[in-house]
Amino acid sequence: MTSSSSPSQDAKRLAHAYPEGLRADALMEEDDAWSYEIDGERDGDQFDRSERAALRRVAGLSTELEDVTEVEYRQLRLERVVLVGVWTTGTAQDAENSLAELAALAETAGALVLDGVIQRRDKPDPATYIGSGKAQELRDIVLDSGADTVICDGELSPGQLIQLEDVVKVKVIDRTALILDIFAQHAKSREGKAQVALAQMQYMLPRLRGWGQSLSRQMGGGSGGLATRGPGETKIETDRRRIREKMAKMRREIADMKTGREIKRQERRRNKVPSVAIAGYTNAGKSSLLNRLTGAGVLVENALFATLDPTVRRAETPSGRLYTLADTVGFVRHLPHHLVEAFRSTMEEVGDADLILHVVDGSHPNPEEQLAAVREVIRDVGATDVPEIVVINKADAADPLVLQRLLRVEKRSIAVSARTGRGIQQLLALIDNDLPRPSVEIEVLVPYTHGKLVARAHTEGEVISEEHTAEGTLLKVRVHEELAADLAPYAPVSAA
Repeated sequence: MTSSSSPSQDAKRLAHAYPEGLRADALMEEDDAWSYEIDGERDGDQFDRSERAALRRVAGLSTELEDVTEVEYRQLRLERVVLVGVWTTGTAQDAENSLAELAALAETAGALVLDGVIQRRDKPDPATYIGSGKAQELRDIVLDSGADTVICDGELSPGQLIQLEDVVKVKVIDRTALILDIFAQHAKSREGKAQVALAQMQYMLPRLRGWGQSLSRQMGGGSGGLATRGPGETKIETDRRRIREKMAKMRREIADMKTGREIKRQERRRNKVPSVAIAGYTNAGKSSLLNRLTGAGVLVENALFATLDPTVRRAETPSGRLYTLADTVGFVRHLPHHLVEAFRSTMEEVGDADLILHVVDGSHPNPEEQLAAVREVIRDVGATDVPEIVVINKADAADPLVLQRLLRVEKRSIAVSARTGRGIQQLLALIDNDLPRPSVEIEVLVPYTHGKLVARAHTEGEVISEEHTAEGTLLKVRVHEELAADLAPYAPVSAA
């Protein structure tokens, strides 16, 4: 018989399962109410914050003639969950940090974490992930806590999923399914929704299960009147075929949307506008940094994967050079390969960039693990040759010893705080210095009747000096070869 625990008992169980500093709030601080006075200067207008937090009307719940039921949309998804992990390598602290991150993911998805357990094994059990004996113990924990879902800190095979569910008698999901659920909640653009849908179908295809009529066969094909030759096709096989057809259609749609993104990139390359990509671990402060550098006004929330759809904004260096700044989707340890494949066109923003700002959370218990996880994904998308600046964010909340260690190990790094503005000017100077510069330096006297050339020199090149004379504009600029050819008729300048 399942028994429900009181809130106070839940709190004690959580405190026992996650020592101080290891619970989900170790990764996500208590999210204070956003206010313009405190956060407006840093984060802009927060255009979609109100939509994310808005009340949603849910039709069909009321028994009255007029449905007046309004609930906050995340509460509909609230589930009571128990976490389970298998510790195979590393230290016990590493295993506890991984489970704390899983708790943060579960809370972001809208679940209530009741308990968490870790099993020490050389490798996950091929049948039940944690072994038959521990699966029975997990069943007792589920009954005692009143949980309705078990979340495993790893990707389960279809067989492990079925057999563990048979033992614990509640729904079992893995880390991959949890991340896919968060992505499905946060996707807003057409491309983002299509990419999430493709990843979900790739994950679901080998995990389809059938019973009863799902395993019954349709009548076999044939040209005869009775049409009974052959074994026919079961309904679950029909479902798999339909999913494959939908996946093929989704890939074609994503390829079409990728073409539009590529056209925009080609336009930026044609105009010789350098590009900078912000990459990093989820909840490291990438969107806050984008807002601080450009005033973009994108959503900033103390949650994992709060920003899903990429944002590109124009920015300017202290010397007046224009460049684009792209905020990309956050990474995480063991990022599902389904997502890496589905979001490849979006992640190409990183591969096509001239410079990567690799943002890491300086206040995290183990920032080196974050750096390694992000660099693994960067390798997957073929961006290892792009120059990188490691931006250690949240320096105001980080341990000074951790900051010193990171700055010593990472040769091209800088400590900043997107919240307070610490180190932002130094970061802008680094970006200005590391962006590729035009290859040709030229001095010209452009007549006032050719003002478009002067404008192009400002937007496409780097103006070293500018002087307005009686004959025209005297420019000393560093530009690319194409613009240098257009300016060449106005050089050399005779000595005045």
